[in-house]
Amino acid sequence: MKRVVFNQKGGVGKSSIASNLAAISAKAGIKTLLIDLDSQCNSTLYLLGREFDKAKGGISGAHHNIVDSLGKRTIAEYFKSTLGFKLLPSRGVDYVRQTPFANLDLIAASPELADIQSALESKHKIYKLRDLFKGLPEYQAIYIDTPPMFNFYTVSALIAADTCLIPFDCDDFSRQALYTLMNNVDEIKNDHNDQLFIEGIIVNQYQPRANFPQRIVHELKSESLPILDATISSSVKMKESHDVRIPLIHYLPKHKLTQEIVQVFHELNPKTSIEHLQQIDKTVAEPA
Repeated sequence: MKRVVFNQKGGVGKSSIASNLAAISAKAGIKTLLIDLDSQCNSTLYLLGREFDKAKGGISGAHHNIVDSLGKRTIAEYFKSTLGFKLLPSRGVDYVRQTPFANLDLIAASPELADIQSALESKHKIYKLRDLFKGLPEYQAIYIDTPPMFNFYTVSALIAADTCLIPFDCDDFSRQALYTLMNNVDEIKNDHNDQLFIEGIIVNQYQPRANFPQRIVHELKSESLPILDATISSSVKMKESHDVRIPLIHYLPKHKLTQEIVQVFHELNPKTSIEHLQQIDKTVAEPA
């Protein structure tokens, strides 16, 4: 299953949700890949940041040294190769690197993504991400983190994916943006990928005791939008997890926030065995 995590609005927890769902998937014994298409590299730094610390003596500056630091190529280099900057074709495996967490691999982002976007658009390379999947090892789950905008990389991801997950925070601006986003996904479905569908809208930073978010969620459900029953609350523990570069399932497996994301994962993957979910609840695996 290839899932795009996408919202055109920034600050809704897109990278956090993509990375943590991927980490839970891997922790459940599922061979998982996360692809970071955002030039801000947040998912890349989240999952590989401790290696940058070791390589560079600190995370500062690592954002611009991803290629030099960790040996493997980035997704930006793959897209560059499709423009003819490289004479030999690249294999998908050339871009996959292991994270410190078992069963979880990554294709890293790079700030270069922003520099080459216009060239990719002008040469109509929107199907090249789909082509990359043909050369990848077999993964049971692939999560794609996208930029907070409807651009070349988001379109490429939606064309290549099976489903779209939409993080949503409860305010009226987000609600209006949600309708536009869903129309954009429908357009991609109609024009490029007739198998694509919106798998779920994930309510993030939810305040269950406040009337306004309750009303927004109720109204969206009454419109028959695919709002997931599992919600994610706001917690400083997410920022702490970012700071130590360890996904919540490894950092704080028993915390309420972690278990909320586990419930999101369970709702999206109802066929995942109970044994796997119990293993998530009962054990703490130290990153390698």
